[in-house]
Amino acid sequence: MGGVEAPTERTTVKRHADRAVYERETIQAIVDEALYCHLAVSVDGAPRVIPTIHARVGDTLYVHGSNASRTLRALKAGAEACVAITILDGLILARSAFNHSMNYRSVMVFGPLREVTDPQEKWAAQEALVEHVVPGRAADARMPDDKELRQTTILAISLEEASAKVRAGPPIDAERDLDLPVWAGEIPLRLEAGAPVPDPRMAPGVETPPYARRYRRG
Repeated sequence: MGGVEAPTERTTVKRHADRAVYERETIQAIVDEALYCHLAVSVDGAPRVIPTIHARVGDTLYVHGSNASRTLRALKAGAEACVAITILDGLILARSAFNHSMNYRSVMVFGPLREVTDPQEKWAAQEALVEHVVPGRAADARMPDDKELRQTTILAISLEEASAKVRAGPPIDAERDLDLPVWAGEIPLRLEAGAPVPDPRMAPGVETPPYARRYRRG
């Protein structure tokens, strides 16, 4: 699915509307690059937010959790949810404190979540979650057995009601501040992996796979 989606009332960006992006390709790219998301829902009238891993398959977003999670149990009952995904790209230092900012790419998704109960879809979603975190890993790791799948909750939400918000570029200072003798600019940030650390209990002769040695995001 491509092109520009018509925003809904909930996905229409009102503050800094110039940063809004409704193109499906941009939304999907941000979702795919981010390692985790935050899932928000109201439980017994009180707000709850939990961080969790996610994976996209087509226009479906899967989120993972434990059967013991109270928040996920509430979502199973059909509660509306909001999923927030953010990638921080840089710190913006302006000449004035008021105009300090950050460069970022973010996505908001709204809608009801459904519990994935079909065994084939649940297994495929679990594989997608592993691949999302470390591409290539699912071919090596033992995938969940039936007992482990029963202990896992996987929920799905459509990306139909979603929008992105992106800030890029230098500081936006007021004209009156441009001549101030204050350094202004961006401190770029990125997620960078260190050298893999082998498990001391690993079987002899097992080499570090390329996807671990060369791991990177984005």
